[in-house]
Amino acid sequence: MPTHNTNTYSSQNIPDAMTLTEKILANASNRKSVSPGEVIFVNVNVLMSHDPCTPGVASVFKQEFGESAKVWNPDRFIMIPDHFTYSADPQANHNIRVMREFAKEQNITHFYDVGTPDYKGVCHIGLAEGGHTRPGEVLLGTDSHTVTAGAFGTFAIGVGITDGAYALGTGEIPLMVPATIKVNYIGKKAQSVQAKDLILVLMKELGVEGATYNAIEFSGSVIDELSVEERMTMCNMVVECGAKNGIMVPNQATLDYLNARTRVPFEVVTPDDNAAYIRTITIDVSALTSVVARPHSPDNVTPIDHLENIAISQAYIGSCTGGKTADFIAAAQILYQRKVSIPTYAVPATKEVFHNLITTQVNGSSVYEILTQAGVTLSSEPGCAACCGGPADTFGRVREPISVISTTNRNFVGRMGHKGAMIYLASPYAVAAAAVSGFITNPERYLTHDNK
Repeated sequence: MPTHNTNTYSSQNIPDAMTLTEKILANASNRKSVSPGEVIFVNVNVLMSHDPCTPGVASVFKQEFGESAKVWNPDRFIMIPDHFTYSADPQANHNIRVMREFAKEQNITHFYDVGTPDYKGVCHIGLAEGGHTRPGEVLLGTDSHTVTAGAFGTFAIGVGITDGAYALGTGEIPLMVPATIKVNYIGKKAQSVQAKDLILVLMKELGVEGATYNAIEFSGSVIDELSVEERMTMCNMVVECGAKNGIMVPNQATLDYLNARTRVPFEVVTPDDNAAYIRTITIDVSALTSVVARPHSPDNVTPIDHLENIAISQAYIGSCTGGKTADFIAAAQILYQRKVSIPTYAVPATKEVFHNLITTQVNGSSVYEILTQAGVTLSSEPGCAACCGGPADTFGRVREPISVISTTNRNFVGRMGHKGAMIYLASPYAVAAAAVSGFITNPERYLTHDNK
């Protein structure tokens, strides 16, 4: 798979020409232009917080702005419990109670409370489903994978509790403008290659620190043709190489998705043709096959064919990275009329995704039927579940020092539970193929109808 790098930053440093991220930040700071390294105050369009962080955000907010202070905009603070929602753990339950109290106290418009008809599930997917991820806007979230929203042409970043509390009280945040790495994906990808493979290949190129505090701007014919959910997968994992944010210009499929979900006016922002990039990477996917990130780092990436002798004891399909409708459809294409040979857990990211599993068909059967008939243990309760380990009663949590293949985004020691577990990150195709064979397996063999 050819990869070409160029560095044209110094020769094209034209002050008034801006990247996609720079343009959005200029607009949000009421400036004509901005340059990398400048520290500016940026107006925030949307702030999101979830159950692990909202209690801390609320506490700092009251400490700094006063017990009777009101949030800057109750319609733009989105509250979504998702990490530890279905657990008997006392601390997890306490955190959600704090969210309920704060939402009531502040008259928050969009509180997607667990156990109610409004509940979403994983915050990053729920934000998109709720129409809160709009082009040209600035979106903050108290979770590192808030960068997912960059798929909608949004400047979306994760922030800590203190920054979240400051934004909650003022509607703005001080930021240093990041330099931008441009990544072009060209060529014609194989059917078995998914967005997870595309982003893992970039992870291998950059490493876990290779884009530290840089924006990653995705472009190229391959990106243009990706579905909305595949584009979300791409932006979701930029944080694994240290990036401040990932972003791309919305394609028509993304605009159609947005127009069906929001009535809030938005403006699509595009980069200038002569914008200055700190680095440009061109990846030709024509010869690319499925890849896998080996333990214990997302950048420990190798072609799947190099690992086909490795036995797997458990499979997992879910998370903000791999629990979307398109991810389950891909898994169903592999699992249709087949049986899993190892314990396989699946967790829809949101309630909408779970509904789609029932209503979406593959080869004349619903995705739900295909998964359950294959022997997959499918949760009807959406959320983060075992992606981040969680309390002892978390669905799908890894409890033994075994090898696991997962559609999630991180494979650090102890990430999904047991510290002795070996976590392999792969696409939904590859995870489903391993679930059938019990070994890391190139999904191409199962996508060929003759090999059913």
